[in-house]
Amino acid sequence: MAQSHKFQDLEETGDVLVSFINSSQPERLIQVKEGHQALFDKHLEEAAGQRLMDMEEEKNQREEELQILEDQLRKYVAQVYYLITKIKWEYDTPPNVLKGVHYGPDLATPINMDTSSLSPCEVSDQLWSFVSTEW
Repeated sequence: MAQSHKFQDLEETGDVLVSFINSSQPERLIQVKEGHQALFDKHLEEAAGQRLMDMEEEKNQREEELQILEDQLRKYVAQVYYLITKIKWEYDTPPNVLKGVHYGPDLATPINMDTSSLSPCEVSDQLWSFVSTEW
């Protein structure tokens, strides 16, 4: 509805412009031309603003979709790790804490490591010590 109103405004302005051209009033013609240009510029600004808002909304939707896919991938990878290591991790721990449970053939062993006090090699060695090498 607003688009048709804007088109009607442009059409009316164009009609006024044509009538002033025919009447040969240069000062008035300049005023009408400036008014017409201002109306055109405003319409162009609004259209660009709307396109920018649409693009921003689409970007936000794509970011949400990407976040969902990343979460799903993290879950799939965690399942693969679990199948190989039989370690089920707790993910809501501080960054320097590894916490979980290793489900061995005979018993479940809790894992609770403060990685800030261990080297990466020590962490790796301790974790791999839980994994059976028998295939």
